[in-house]
Order: sequence, then C-alpha cells, then structure tokens
Amino acid sequence: MKITCASLLIAAISGAQAFTSPHNARATTHLAVKQSDLDGAQNMIDGILKEKNCGPVFVRLAWHDSGTHDCSITQEWPKAGGAIGSIRFDPEINHGANAGLAGAVNLLEPVKEEYPDVSYADIFQMASARGIALAGGPEIDMKYGRVDATSPDQCSPEGNLPDAEAGPEGKFGGAGGTASTEDPAAEWHLRKVFYRMGLGDEDIVALSGAHTFGRAYADRSGLGAEKTKFTDGTVTKLADGSTTDKYTPGGSPWVEDWLVFDNSYFTTIDDASTDEELLKLTSDKILFKDAGFKPFAEKFAESKDAFFESYARSHKALSELGSKFEDIE
Repeated sequence: MKITCASLLIAAISGAQAFTSPHNARATTHLAVKQSDLDGAQNMIDGILKEKNCGPVFVRLAWHDSGTHDCSITQEWPKAGGAIGSIRFDPEINHGANAGLAGAVNLLEPVKEEYPDVSYADIFQMASARGIALAGGPEIDMKYGRVDATSPDQCSPEGNLPDAEAGPEGKFGGAGGTASTEDPAAEWHLRKVFYRMGLGDEDIVALSGAHTFGRAYADRSGLGAEKTKFTDGTVTKLADGSTTDKYTPGGSPWVEDWLVFDNSYFTTIDDASTDEELLKLTSDKILFKDAGFKPFAEKFAESKDAFFESYARSHKALSELGSKFEDIE
C-alpha cells in the first residue's frame, strides 16, 4: 500500500503524542545534459574517490542536499527543497548540520568545470552513489538530469535534518525548518524528519545503515572523539581487501572497517562486546529497541543482501526527493 506524505506526517505527530517513554559556487541553471557528459563526470568522480577515500563525506553532502525535502509543500518547484543542489549556496552550506561540507563541494568543483552541463544536483548525488558502490556497497539505479536551484533564495530553512543526540533540554530536533521535528524521543524525532520527506520506517533503518561508512567529528556534528585507534592515520581496510593510510586522521567510526560499505553497522550496534571506541549514539541504539524499527534492524544484521536490497531502494528514493528532471540526450 502506498503511504501518502500526509498520512506519514499524521502518524509521526500522533505517535509522538502517544509515546510515554560560505560556499560561493556558480549559480548555473541545468542545461540539456548528454549521456557522454554524465559518463565523463562519473569517471572524474571515481578518480577523486580512489585518490582521496572521501566517499563518506560525499554521501553526507548528497543526503544533506536531498534531506531538506518537505513533501507537504505543494508550491512551485523548488519550494519543497530536496536534491536540487541548493546546498552549495550560503546560507544553506553554513547551516550547523552542514559543517565541513563546503570542502566536499570544493572537491567536486573540477567535475562541474569540466562538464558544465551536468548539474550540481546530479554531481552531488552521483558522488554519493559512486562512493558507496566503490566501497563494496550496492549499485544504485540512479536517475540523472536534475535541474539546479539557481540562487540562495531557493535554499531550505535550517532545521530539517535529524539529530543523533538530544539537546541540552533533553529534546531531539527543534521548532525550525519547514515543520517542527522536536521530540523527547529519538524514534519519533526520526519519524518526524523522515516522514516529512515521504519516507517510512524501513527507509529510516536502511539509510541509518550507511553509518557503516565514515566517521563523526566533534567539530562538525559535535559528536565523536578527536581520533580513535581506527582513525589515527594507521592503515584501514578497503572493499577489495587491501589497506590504505591515505585519509585525513580523526573522528570516531561506528565500525572498525569504516571505508567498507557492508552491514557491519547492524552487527555492531546491538553487540555489547564491540570496542568501546566505536560510536553507538542514541539514534543508533533506538533502531534495535523501537517496535517499528527493530524487525528491519535485525533483518539487516542477519543478511547483508537484505540490507543492500532495502538500502538501494531507499537511497534512490532519497536521491530523487524534490528533484525536477530534464531528458538526457
């Protein structure tokens, strides 16, 4: 059964009530893009990923661009936000949740310069999908031809993205953004955020699994250590079984092999015997406690294939939120 945006929002609100326990990028429009340009852009992105092992930050960039979407907004595009490339503009790039992402935009600027007809929105989403695929994750059935937002006036308001931990007053989220995401319970805060996008419980759990890939930094999210034994500049494992020390040291990972995309997040979060330096945030642990989330979390812990199938579907949906597409030549 297809769940509408309105019903998801109502479910999140009613469930929460019942719960007791300065980046200055070019402002270009999207032009008709050729498949050969998309192929060339992908080749360039693959080269950047292999040289710098920066897949995790590209995933975060793409998600934070698309994750602003509010499916209840029916005004003319791009008012509802989403994967429209607006994250490259100030003020959006300087929102608190986007700390550190200006550097990711800068890494992708050469791709835009070489292939100007490929939109920023497409480049950001392509970099995320390729980062996951090259790290051993699923090949995602991506759609391209997105039209770019053209000015800072088209940025979404701050406050649409999820919190991993409660604030000083014991609440997750806030009253800002296009709709309040504030809630004392992590599970209902997550639902308010993702239901607003038009996504559901399975999407929340599947997308959370991408924390298997990357690290949290105290100077970006306010979470994580300065460095751990897994991120101190010593070698870490890659998807092909080789190792590398070509990464910027620092931060805290959720899993030991944090440059490999697999289902380790789910096998680690609910295991009390794992290394104490690995992150286990409130928004992670709730996936194995909430009755709606737990069946998916347990399923993904048991089967990487099941996780990849759900993840690829949810990632594709997230990557297309709010997008306006033009035909590819």
